[in-house]
Amino acid sequence: MEGSGVYRTESGMIFRVSEDPDGHLSVGILEGSAWVDARIGVVGLRRSPTTVRLTQKQILRLPA
Repeated sequence: MEGSGVYRTESGMIFRVSEDPDGHLSVGILEGSAWVDARIGVVGLRRSPTTVRLTQKQILRLPA
């Protein structure tokens, strides 16, 4: 899926979108050094012109 990945909003929020084999989406927000579940509506932020998709190099610097 094109939308799967890790993103950063203009305000600095970092979130990731994952798709399971059945096509279901899940969203996590980075809070401190931990990923926490987020509302599915956060997925829409990836379409904002001020939200950027992180590169693989940037993703590797984030907590697992």
